[in-house]
Amino acid sequence: MDQLSAILAADVGSTTTKAILIERGTDGFRLAARGEAPTTVESPHEDVMVGVHNALRRLEQSSGRHLLSDGQLVIPATDGKGVDLFVATSSAGGGLQMTVAGIIKTLTAESAQRCALGAGAIVMDVVSIDDARLVVERIRRLKEMRPDMILLSGGTDNGDISHVAAIAEYIAAANPRPRLGGNVRVPVIYAGNIKAREYVEDVLGEIMDVRVVDNIRPKLDEEVLEPARAAIHDVFLQHVMAQAPGYPSLLAMTDSRIQPTPMAVGKILRKLAETNQVNILAVDIGGATTDVFSVMNGAFHRSVSANLGMSYSLANVLAESGIERVMRWLPFALTERDLRNWTANKMIRPTTLPQTIDELAFEHAIAREAIRLSFDSHSKLAVTLRGVQQKRTFDDVFDQKLTGQPLVHLSQLDVIVGSGGVLSNAPRRSQAMMMLIDAIQPEGVSRLFVDSVFMMPHLGAISDVRPDVALEVLLRDCLVPLGSCIAPKAGARSGELLAVVSLSLPDGRRERIELRGGQLIRLPLGANERAGFTVEPRRGVDMGAGPGRRVEGEVAGGEVGLIIDGRGRPIAFPVRADQRAARVLEWLAAVDGYDQALLARYQKAYAGGGR
Repeated sequence: MDQLSAILAADVGSTTTKAILIERGTDGFRLAARGEAPTTVESPHEDVMVGVHNALRRLEQSSGRHLLSDGQLVIPATDGKGVDLFVATSSAGGGLQMTVAGIIKTLTAESAQRCALGAGAIVMDVVSIDDARLVVERIRRLKEMRPDMILLSGGTDNGDISHVAAIAEYIAAANPRPRLGGNVRVPVIYAGNIKAREYVEDVLGEIMDVRVVDNIRPKLDEEVLEPARAAIHDVFLQHVMAQAPGYPSLLAMTDSRIQPTPMAVGKILRKLAETNQVNILAVDIGGATTDVFSVMNGAFHRSVSANLGMSYSLANVLAESGIERVMRWLPFALTERDLRNWTANKMIRPTTLPQTIDELAFEHAIAREAIRLSFDSHSKLAVTLRGVQQKRTFDDVFDQKLTGQPLVHLSQLDVIVGSGGVLSNAPRRSQAMMMLIDAIQPEGVSRLFVDSVFMMPHLGAISDVRPDVALEVLLRDCLVPLGSCIAPKAGARSGELLAVVSLSLPDGRRERIELRGGQLIRLPLGANERAGFTVEPRRGVDMGAGPGRRVEGEVAGGEVGLIIDGRGRPIAFPVRADQRAARVLEWLAAVDGYDQALLARYQKAYAGGGR
């Protein structure tokens, strides 16, 4: 492996198969080329390998490296041909779809949900004893879901088994069929009370494939997720991938190195956080779903908002956020009718791209709300274990109001990463940076990046074998540094002094800024530049060290530079629609968000009383 010279990685997405080639050069490992082709998991081809081969042929054309011989991958690399390692990820056909079950929705069922999400699954439904639905409705839902697999948890070890038995009976009564069809049986991973193992196997063993692993919640105050996650990955390869058209050939080509795309993204983020000792929040916004990942003080969480996206799910974003929340981000006045018409046109042609600046601003406004909603959902799932303070039996737990403490603290975020077409392909990097800041509203000091060519899944898969190579390429070719954001937490009134920011710039200059409410300031600071800073907040304003406490440190630059945000947390908007649009226009002008001629056109419209 020390002689590793070339690595190939492929991500088989729901619509596109993306392949990248990494080669060793005189300056280390770098991205050499990438190729894309439509995924062919559905008719007329119904063979995923057709799309993989097409992507590899395009990769050959762009790189000049011969990869295939008689349809087979050339391994190992010799004389500039072939590769030494091939790995793959997949979310084709909707990715890994699971149903999870537990006794208490906010205890064992929530732990099972965290386990499945962390393994890269989309959780289709959560079943629990305290579910508000009737038993017959739960059974009907289980039957209709047709999951790839079921994760069953429940009960602390050696506790009462009656509730676990009831959940097992629900699953047996439903007897769901696998999503991909065929004569295979739906796998069930049992990760609950060890005393109930024999009963679960007796009830489900004849109709489903049951695998037993360690209990997810062996004690009320303990959560053990890794054994169940490893089992999910194994079942994904042996049962799910084996049934998908063409995947057995891909499995053979990769020596079974295939994993769900979100799982691979989570792996590279965890490696990055661990190596650099930082807290990370990452957002991947797609056409139909938005994934959010966090690594806070070593704790990893993932959530997926299955109906929030930029094309097929755009109308859901508008419905869930509300029209007013979308319109507040637009730099021009807009009627509700215009907004609904734009939304309807997008739903008719979900894959079209914006043709005008107004349409671009509209999509960016939708993206802000999709990210905000997804982050809010993530924050509710990424919490400490619920109920650990209580000293009661499981029968008593039904009457408790159990709450977990949030793990994602905005003031502790060191790094924010954005991925997905609307962010990576934004015409200006400042637009991507502002979408992330506006949606997440970080507090204190944070550094922001955007995934340039969507290769975090590839690097996550590579990290299993060569984490050093994966991290090297991640930082050199994948993540584009946008810059840093300094944002005091305060209820900002317009024009009110929030803090004094003192900067020591790379050229030796010193700058003193009086940051006032509603103000947004951008300072150029290159990707390889750093600046020392001191923030002296007024009383009641918090920079992360406590209200009124001074904070100092160093910030890194990027393609946008340093953003100093005095708009308050949450961001404060004027009440009147025209004043609100004018204020958004000021913020965009401050960060060079749009072409100056366009900004002048909007400003002239406001000066004249209309657009």
